[in-house]
Amino acid sequence: MEDIYESGEMYLETILLLQKSKGTVRSVDIVNDLGYAKSSVSRGINILKSKGFIVVAEDGAITFTETGLSRAQEIYERHKILAAYLQKIGVKKETAEADACRMEHVISKETFEIIKKQL
Repeated sequence: MEDIYESGEMYLETILLLQKSKGTVRSVDIVNDLGYAKSSVSRGINILKSKGFIVVAEDGAITFTETGLSRAQEIYERHKILAAYLQKIGVKKETAEADACRMEHVISKETFEIIKKQL
């Protein structure tokens, strides 16, 4: 599977969550959700498209490829499990969510699997 940076993972996760809440997702939705500059989102979307994670229709609607959906779901699962684990060990919900958002991009597969088993 093609590797992407933390920002690419953030875009994939954001697209997944926006699709769940809104249905159709366009670049402007990502700009509004993340608060990033339009130019940054445009560049990120083009990278994800070139790596085969997403498809952008003529009307601007963003959809996942099979690989992209799988990767987005994997990232979101890491987020949910890390946030739940942190809360379980006593971290406040808001802090756990913020920390999980950062940790999900750098945690090793080995460590994540151990935390997952602990839950």
